[in-house]
Amino acid sequence: MTSELTIARSIGRNVLQARGSDALADWFRRLWRGALPLLWGLVFPAIVLPIWFAGTYWGWLPQQILPTPSEVWSTLLDMLRSGELKMHTTISLLRVVYGFAAGTAVGLALGAAMGLSRRVDDYVRPLFTAIAQVPALAWIPLAMLFLGIGETLKIVVIAKAAFVPVVMNTSAGIRNVPLEFAEVGDTFKFSAWQKLRLVVLPGAIPSIFTGLRYGLTHAWIALVSVELVASSEGLGYLLVWGRQMFWLDTVLVAMIVIGLVGFATDTLLAKIEQHLQRWRIHGA
Repeated sequence: MTSELTIARSIGRNVLQARGSDALADWFRRLWRGALPLLWGLVFPAIVLPIWFAGTYWGWLPQQILPTPSEVWSTLLDMLRSGELKMHTTISLLRVVYGFAAGTAVGLALGAAMGLSRRVDDYVRPLFTAIAQVPALAWIPLAMLFLGIGETLKIVVIAKAAFVPVVMNTSAGIRNVPLEFAEVGDTFKFSAWQKLRLVVLPGAIPSIFTGLRYGLTHAWIALVSVELVASSEGLGYLLVWGRQMFWLDTVLVAMIVIGLVGFATDTLLAKIEQHLQRWRIHGA
């Protein structure tokens, strides 16, 4: 009896060890899958940085045109310590948040109406297409006449830039929901609201989030454009001020921060999309 208990305990320990090693291996695999895209993303900077160092070291370009990486790093640290970079980044980020939120809210409503109703689409699409062809930068002179050069101008221009891709992708996503999804709603005798909430919107989420991510990218482009023209603060203003004073290290710092903040916000949207589509992952 004692030997049987010993054997059972030994088998139990082996099973637990095997499960523990399998869980550890699975954790490493998931970690590697998550880190692999980041590693691929670092390939291009790993190529550019040595060329940048070499170009400044051997004087391929004057330092007034291409400052050294150490100068850019020093300027970045100085602007962080003084709080100047934080101030400009916060102002620009708030402008993007307000403009993107306004453009997204209107864009989702109009895109959903165009996707759900053929009549609304027929009435609205010609004017919408005409407006969409005009870049956000081209609206700035006209908007200045009515809105001045204050914060309202910047938020309206950013909202317009985000509005267009959100409308286009939302309407396309709703219209392209597979017919089988609607038949499932009919089978369960869903009401119109239940079909929209439980069938149409989940099926259109990939296209909607594509529009949101494109809209966010366009919002950052519009932000820099409008701050270049009419602003005395923000990351776009830093670009203009650095160019006027020929402080190329300040220009590069502003460009790096714009890229990093834009990448972070886009990654956040991608994570939200993954969370909302976890049913697809589990289903697969």
